[in-house]
Amino acid sequence: MFTQYYADLADKFIILCCSTIYYFCQKDMEISVVPLLIAVIISGFLSYFENYRLKAALIILYTALSCVIPQLAVFLPLMAYDALFGIYSWLWVFLVLPIVVLARNAPIESVFLMIVMLALSIMVKYHVEQKNKLQAEYNSLTDEAREMSMRLERQNRELLENQDNELALAALNERTRIAREIHDNVGHLLSSAILQAGALMTVNRDEKMKTHLKELNDTLNQAMNNIRTSVHKLYEESIDLDLQIRELIKKFTFCEVDYDYNMYSNPDKKLKYTFISIVKEALSNVMRHSNATKVTIALIEHPALYQLIIKDNGKVRDIGDGLGLSNMVDRVDSLGGNINISTENGFEIFISVPKKTA
Repeated sequence: MFTQYYADLADKFIILCCSTIYYFCQKDMEISVVPLLIAVIISGFLSYFENYRLKAALIILYTALSCVIPQLAVFLPLMAYDALFGIYSWLWVFLVLPIVVLARNAPIESVFLMIVMLALSIMVKYHVEQKNKLQAEYNSLTDEAREMSMRLERQNRELLENQDNELALAALNERTRIAREIHDNVGHLLSSAILQAGALMTVNRDEKMKTHLKELNDTLNQAMNNIRTSVHKLYEESIDLDLQIRELIKKFTFCEVDYDYNMYSNPDKKLKYTFISIVKEALSNVMRHSNATKVTIALIEHPALYQLIIKDNGKVRDIGDGLGLSNMVDRVDSLGGNINISTENGFEIFISVPKKTA
């Protein structure tokens, strides 16, 4: 904007210098500095004011004065530069009238030179306007390209994040399947082998053989305990609290959800199930009993406790003593935590569970 403004001033200054030189070279008219000052003042007003009607009125006034005062007609190229604007771009036609009126008493060379200067001024302004128009189109295209590039980058980032989440979820599901297979197949076979070894120990009368059977039974029990520990560990690792909450949020289309996960450790499986079920029940209550437009969910880990905060910005209709709220309280109590539920300014659930009890 400022570059265009200074470029216009530079063009007008060159036109003013050419007109002034031509003006002071005239021998058949009275030379005075007043027409120069009038031309400069009106040209300054044309550059300053943005009102098209006011600018058109100033150009018409100057054109009318130029028909009476020949000295003003010399600076018509300066007015022509500002005549090409908006819906009044046809005003430059009127600038020719003073030249036609004064042509009867002026030399043909002077009239021709004024027409040439007038045409050059209009051409310069026209090319400047075309250049500004092309520059504006270029800036618009550049902005659109930049915006499109940012949008594509954001979409690619979201796709990569979704892909990573899908891969992580698939890996967790595979862990769950493997743990279930071990539990259902290998665990049952070991249980059967332990029962058979115990039965053989009961019916066997040989003390030496009984010792070997006892060792076999202890080995099978140790293998069973190791498998049980590994299966439980696989189950715990297969539950990703962050991914499970994100899946619930993805299916929740009632309103916007602002989600913040700030936990750096892997909590116990029971705590994970508790938080997942509470978030699910809270989102269900928002849909059924609130007119909220935004829900905030925050999972925060502190040095000594875990926190879950859920709240919305709506007004809660009468919810009563629902079974879902009672289940929330029971689940948190079973972990030795505290839960506060408020419905005065929308649903607000504040849960804290000490790490020791969790």
